[in-house]
Amino acid sequence: MSQAEAVLRTIGQQETKMSLDNTLNRPGPEELVPSRYAVRIGEIEVLVISDGVLPLPTKMLGHNADPAARAAWLNDMFLPQDAFDWSLNVVVVRSGSQTILIDAGLGLDPDLNLPRAGQLVKRLEAAGIDLASVTDVILTHMHMDHVGGLLVDGVKDRLRPDLRIHVAAAEVKFWESPDFTHVSMPPGFPDALRAAAKKFAEEYRSHLRLFDEQHEVAPGVVAIRTGGHTPGHSVVRLASGGDRLTFAGDAVFAVGFDHPDWHNGFEHDPEEAARVRVRLLTELAETGEQLVATHLPFPSVGHVAVDGDTFRWVPIFWDY
Repeated sequence: MSQAEAVLRTIGQQETKMSLDNTLNRPGPEELVPSRYAVRIGEIEVLVISDGVLPLPTKMLGHNADPAARAAWLNDMFLPQDAFDWSLNVVVVRSGSQTILIDAGLGLDPDLNLPRAGQLVKRLEAAGIDLASVTDVILTHMHMDHVGGLLVDGVKDRLRPDLRIHVAAAEVKFWESPDFTHVSMPPGFPDALRAAAKKFAEEYRSHLRLFDEQHEVAPGVVAIRTGGHTPGHSVVRLASGGDRLTFAGDAVFAVGFDHPDWHNGFEHDPEEAARVRVRLLTELAETGEQLVATHLPFPSVGHVAVDGDTFRWVPIFWDY
């Protein structure tokens, strides 16, 4: 390397460092890595937005699994053995004249040491999405990391007075007297989940639009109850112009492709949740449609393939 080349390389390194420092210290909504990713499904616009990450014990990935098998899977995935960060994704959909928010993230930290989640409001603003433009909300279920963003102080006042919130009737019924006998959660989570669901139902009861098995919210946007994870858990299917995408909520976790029979700690009916997972993954592998899920690594857009007796996750190539 010539002396001139060395000087230019040094200057470039300094400029890069200065740029990063300025970015990290700059006030305002910009972030070093914008946590949003756009997809088009025919005429439907889809924006995946990260609400942040949840640091949780790895045992919750499969509390019925042999510890050695769980440790081996984590090792194969280059993941830590004790705890790791679960992604928390929500989706904004534009179909026709409607702007639809699918799930709402965690909101405020419910005293459970989850400070890196609850980023939805500022990331919607960074993406140029005004809360007042949201015409509909679809909730896959009423766990706090899916409804909490609607409970942040001041958010309700910024939403439209005629906002429609679509959720399965079975989900609302379940949270009137929830059953936690089959879950495996860290201490504090059951109480926080109960409190968030109760507060949400009280705050937004007049906005709820309940459905039994499925409901078309907008052209090509259909919410379908699956049950399993919670009795009213639902997925959202998007279809337009021959393209299809499913937002699976909490029906699928990262380990669920290799081990669909492993029970997640947040599942209220683990055995039914496993059956739902297998049926959904089998269908997605057959159709080849795109999949997004709440807790798959951001941007969580990919396809499902059959891999012997189980499945394989195939992330899309990023489209810049």
